[in-house]
Amino acid sequence: MTPPRPNLWIKICGMTTPEAVEASLAAHVDAIGFVFAESVRKVTPAEAASLAAPARGRIVCAAVTRHPTQQLIDEIIEVFQPDLLQTDSDDLRGLRLPRELQLLPVFRSEAHNLPPRLLFEGHTSGSGRTADWNTASQLARQTELILAGGLNATNVATAVVTVNPFGVDVSSGVEERPGIKSQTEIMRFVSAARSNQGAGMPAGCGHVRTGDRASDAPDRR
Repeated sequence: MTPPRPNLWIKICGMTTPEAVEASLAAHVDAIGFVFAESVRKVTPAEAASLAAPARGRIVCAAVTRHPTQQLIDEIIEVFQPDLLQTDSDDLRGLRLPRELQLLPVFRSEAHNLPPRLLFEGHTSGSGRTADWNTASQLARQTELILAGGLNATNVATAVVTVNPFGVDVSSGVEERPGIKSQTEIMRFVSAARSNQGAGMPAGCGHVRTGDRASDAPDRR
């Protein structure tokens, strides 16, 4: 079995409160996500901009969408000013995006012609359903894979050993109730996720680079 990668990249998705942002910063995660798709965690670009303010320049602030319109993307970019855009890989072909915007395409099944980095999860984002770890493990041998879907403090250490991902992403698995993050569960998740990590650079340092940029991807502008 391949040993886990050092310095596991961690994203907490679905920020809706200042307390969730503060807990994520205290846990030294690498990124936080703000959801603009239909969800109990959905926020407006203005709300996301306000919530993200303490995290700017410290960790990656990601815009999370699914099948967005160009109008929504334009508003997110103008008002929220994300460091990164996360959306289904097929969405990127039809969007006009700033060349400097970092991209994290989402894949939900086996695929070819993989990007340098991707997020892999189940068919329904934020549902708490576990992704296919067997497929994820195969893809993780070919690219930098961020594993999402059904992760929590109880299973994330096993997921890291089984899949050997570049990183992990959690949302409902660290909530006290739908849409509201638990500061305690965020800490438990991060501790469990990094429990198999070797010594090295402190988490949260040097991990701002994430995925392709819009300028690197054909047919995205």
